[in-house]
Amino acid sequence: MSRLAVSNLSASLGGNTVLKGIALSVGPGEFVGLIGPNGAGKSTLLRACLGLIPSSGEIQLAGQDLRRMTAADLARHVAYVAQDRDIAWPITVEALVDLGRQPHRGAFARSALADQEAVEAALQRMDIGKLRSRRATDLSGGEKARALIARALAQQADLLLADEPVAGLDPAHQIALMQVFRDLTRQGTSVVASMHDLGLAARWCDRLVLLEGGRIVADGPPAAVLTADLLRRVYGIEAYVTEAAGGLIVQPTRLAQAGIEQQIAGDNIHG
Repeated sequence: MSRLAVSNLSASLGGNTVLKGIALSVGPGEFVGLIGPNGAGKSTLLRACLGLIPSSGEIQLAGQDLRRMTAADLARHVAYVAQDRDIAWPITVEALVDLGRQPHRGAFARSALADQEAVEAALQRMDIGKLRSRRATDLSGGEKARALIARALAQQADLLLADEPVAGLDPAHQIALMQVFRDLTRQGTSVVASMHDLGLAARWCDRLVLLEGGRIVADGPPAAVLTADLLRRVYGIEAYVTEAAGGLIVQPTRLAQAGIEQQIAGDNIHG
């Protein structure tokens, strides 16, 4: 059974159609990267899959119709890391991470041993154990990102959706997070993450879904999606692509000639 199954999904924001007839299925233990240029619809797709914005089409989580699920049931099946890193309350980092355990206990129930173990594991996985007593609002941008990801990990859902999770992280913590996601998928969790870093997406994801203009234009293994033709056509770039140490390496090098010509034409129009 698919952890996430989307069929003929469309969504509009501010009167503009952002997603157009999306069909997507994510199985147990898959690490799927959502890629595409700015405005392609990556964030909107993740939010639509959670019911956070109005949409048409079918969305199923673990075989259940999303629109018939209660908020508590939804939270037990899927965890979400938003692109927005704002933290409203000056609670400790440990208390913030513990919020991820709410779907597994009553509103006013005390933390059980399983909750404490899940929180501790999440703190250690995100390398923020030493920050547990700090106020979350006092953290740096990268530290806030890691704390919010830890909250999602503590939720221990079967499906994790993450919107630009590596944004704001230094290279070491970016790679460490990719390893965390890979470890989760080996344990059976499904991970879907939107990403702009094509190098990380190529190296770590099992599968890439390339969006352009609200539609899926490619879906498959990284080597099948990150081709010179698609990178040139969708992103307007040239890139160095090679295999090394058992994985794909992708390094954008310059704008494609067509992309340069389009940029100059746009500058002339608006100049």
